[in-house]
Amino acid sequence: MNIHRILTINPGSTSTKIAMYENAKNIFLKNIKHSNDELTKFTSITEQYQFRKDTILRNLEEDGQDISTIACIVARGGLIYPIPSGVYEVNDDMLKDLRNSPIGEHASNLGGLIAHDLVSSLSGVKAYIADPVVVDEMEDIARISGHPKFERLSILHALNQKAIARRYAAEDNVKYEDLNLIIAHLGGGISVGAHLKGRVIDVNNALDGEGPFSPERTGTLPSGQLAKLCFSGEYTHKDVKLMIKGNGGLAAYLGTNDAYEVELRAKKGDTYAQFISDAMAYQVAKEIGKLSVVLKGEVDAIILTGGIAYNKQFCSFIEDMTKFIAPMKVYPGEDEMSALAMNGLMVLQGELEPKIYKTK
Repeated sequence: MNIHRILTINPGSTSTKIAMYENAKNIFLKNIKHSNDELTKFTSITEQYQFRKDTILRNLEEDGQDISTIACIVARGGLIYPIPSGVYEVNDDMLKDLRNSPIGEHASNLGGLIAHDLVSSLSGVKAYIADPVVVDEMEDIARISGHPKFERLSILHALNQKAIARRYAAEDNVKYEDLNLIIAHLGGGISVGAHLKGRVIDVNNALDGEGPFSPERTGTLPSGQLAKLCFSGEYTHKDVKLMIKGNGGLAAYLGTNDAYEVELRAKKGDTYAQFISDAMAYQVAKEIGKLSVVLKGEVDAIILTGGIAYNKQFCSFIEDMTKFIAPMKVYPGEDEMSALAMNGLMVLQGELEPKIYKTK
């Protein structure tokens, strides 16, 4: 059997994850954390490009990983136009939309850009993205916001939610397409999705506008108070955007976007840190309750995943509030790197045909 070396790249809001695989076997994995001090000096996500690329190359070199030996790169997809689930080759249309996103800024936009740059000097090596955050399977009724000038969008941690759903299904010897699941990805952003027989039919816009607050995002805010603040004359548009996404959530309340630091502070007796952490868990549980109605109460399991899922007290808080809905399963961390590699391997082995992205 041919051995294919696959590099995977996953830029998140507060970290950059990189991994090297030989077929399905992981031979190198690094989760590079980025502090507020490192990131706030950039005025946009796009400006982080060289910093993130240099960080990736330095860490690969330090571990002796030679990118000239790779067969492909698979990156986490960014905020391009909504597309069906699948693997897409990075092409000119995608590069344009990753640089000038039609939806907004997110660190995942950098994945395809960096991957394309790294393969540009490698003969026959292609860059792909898989199950980007804009995977859209929402029901039309879920798109209605309350005013025709605003539409609810499907922006979620699709790659990890799909991978964890399939992992859970395999452990239960059933098909993902036969299950109804509510999955909460708990990371720098938090997305909670209702999975109906293999489709995410409703989900909060985890990027900058809905759902629970997170380590650096405010989630849903009281709209009247937000409108008043916007027209107070005290803040620019840029200020408000950063307040909502970047300096919101834990960062606003506790001065850090590191959920683990908040957990440690709480364990050392910081009652305010514990209170804010509980409030975040409370909002996640409330979002799960909302989606149980979307699934008409027919929920096979509630699944928690992402970095914050390592916090057992946080998960117990959610379980205590939602156990009447369905049993809960926790998968700490995420399976995104493995999912990216497996998608790349299926393309290399001819088991999966990559799709062509076209801009609108």
